[in-house]
Amino acid sequence: MSEAWLDASRKDAQDGQVGIVGYEIPFNRHFYQYVPPRPLEEIDADLDQVSREIMGLLAEVHA
Repeated sequence: MSEAWLDASRKDAQDGQVGIVGYEIPFNRHFYQYVPPRPLEEIDADLDQVSREIMGLLAEVHA
C-alpha cells in the first residue's frame, strides 16, 4: 500500500516494538452535529409548567 507509513520513532509500551498498537476514533470530531438550544422563552415555559405540577403534587401530599 503506497500511502501507508509508520513513525519509527514511536515504540509501543506493551511490546517495545516500533509502532503503536491500536487506534483511537475521535467520535466527537467525526460524528458530532451541533444542535442549537431551544429558545429561552420555551424553556422557561416548560419550567413553569413543571413547577406548577410539582406544587400540585406537594399540595396533595400536605392536604
